[in-house]
Amino acid sequence: MVANRDIRLSVGRGHVHAIVGENGAGKSTLMKILYGMQRPDEGEIRVDGKPIVFKRPADAIAAGIGMVHQHFMLADNLTVLENIILGSEPRKGGVGIDFSTARRKIKEISDAYGLGISPDVLVEDLGVGARQRVEILKVLYRGARILILDEPTAVLVPQEVDELFDNLRDLVRQGLTIIFISHKLDEVLSVADAITVIRRGTTVASVDPKDVTARQLAELMVGSELPSPETRESTVTDQVALSVRGLTMRDTDGREVVSGVSFDIRKGEVLGIAGVEGNGQAELVEAIMGMRQADGVIKLDDADISDWSTLRRREGGIGYIPEDRHRHGLLLEAPLWENRILGHQTRKPNVKGPWIDRAGARADTSRIVKEYDVRTPGIDVDAAALSGGNQQKLIVGREMSDDPVVLIASHPTRGVDVGAQAAIWDHLRAARAAGLAVLLISADLDELIGLSDSLKVILRGRMVADVDPATVTPEQLGSAMTGAGEEA
Repeated sequence: MVANRDIRLSVGRGHVHAIVGENGAGKSTLMKILYGMQRPDEGEIRVDGKPIVFKRPADAIAAGIGMVHQHFMLADNLTVLENIILGSEPRKGGVGIDFSTARRKIKEISDAYGLGISPDVLVEDLGVGARQRVEILKVLYRGARILILDEPTAVLVPQEVDELFDNLRDLVRQGLTIIFISHKLDEVLSVADAITVIRRGTTVASVDPKDVTARQLAELMVGSELPSPETRESTVTDQVALSVRGLTMRDTDGREVVSGVSFDIRKGEVLGIAGVEGNGQAELVEAIMGMRQADGVIKLDDADISDWSTLRRREGGIGYIPEDRHRHGLLLEAPLWENRILGHQTRKPNVKGPWIDRAGARADTSRIVKEYDVRTPGIDVDAAALSGGNQQKLIVGREMSDDPVVLIASHPTRGVDVGAQAAIWDHLRAARAAGLAVLLISADLDELIGLSDSLKVILRGRMVADVDPATVTPEQLGSAMTGAGEEA
């Protein structure tokens, strides 16, 4: 299977060059080649006009290329400082690691670009947004002059996107070059100096952002117009599917990360939760799923499930699309049909009596692949072989397949292209119309506003506002998420 064929890409120094294309179009493969993670069968790479061969990422780093991956390359059990200097440790007296010099340099870079990262925090205690900033710090620490950013705004609110773009423009003014991969076409048009469109592994267009619209870009990518998440016909019933009362959780230091949260979700309702990363959304979801210990009462269809295990909650009818598909959603080194079983290993079609039903799981995986347009050579390939968007479609298909009563959807369209995004929205709308209750957490404010029947804002672990999705704008919602106007 050919991932890239005759790709042509020319990036000017001191420019932001965007690359767009649908999931599976070959963007990630191209970036891995440029970063030395894969070697091309044919073709040539030139840096500053000189042909160069990358046998490993160290070669790319030495050439001044740094990459922030869509799925972060961080060790959870190490601190931010340890992750950043790993492999580039400054030495003190030629023997020990000079942590003070490293800490000072990291702080200087963090302050210079407004990244706001403490070097001594464990990575496992950071949210997705903070992890991304650690990755950016890591490549800047190594002196990268060409930065490859894969979906860098996926977890940011509008104000934070503006700040990131200001930072990127500062980097460009200082002579750095940015290769920017995104599915958010309005952002691409606002920040890029040039755009390359890839479809089915081949360059199909190179355009000036001043000369195209988002709709035209979408048509170049997938042959269809931009989708809309708009959902205004109400399907909300009077029957409560999930009730949460007084949910409170503390971290290892005893600090409350979720404080007295209460809400109901009714059948046929999508309840959206808006908040800047790190304000308790992840902990809230993991408490509902039984993955973390919490105080309070959780009821599923009137049954108190507060003391139930995660498996029993799953069996009771809770579907789960995790925010980090690699950590909590997939076994990357297992084939797709085994990933279909994951989390559903006690129910048909995955089991027959006490045994795994291999044939049943395989048949249903084939159905999911077809119904959710998971682009794969077959169901026996490992999940790691799929693009991020196709991995996400597999998870969504799996979690929607067992008729859940409640679906916990954390960033369900993160990292997918506009066509796949529209398909996932359609599946969520159809399930909602059939009575599914959905808890939706997303960094895409248009998605939150468009899909939600009701909308709450979480800030520092507390629900601080109820917002009408029919009238609120993304800018107003982003302002509420950051605490602006909180006293009012």
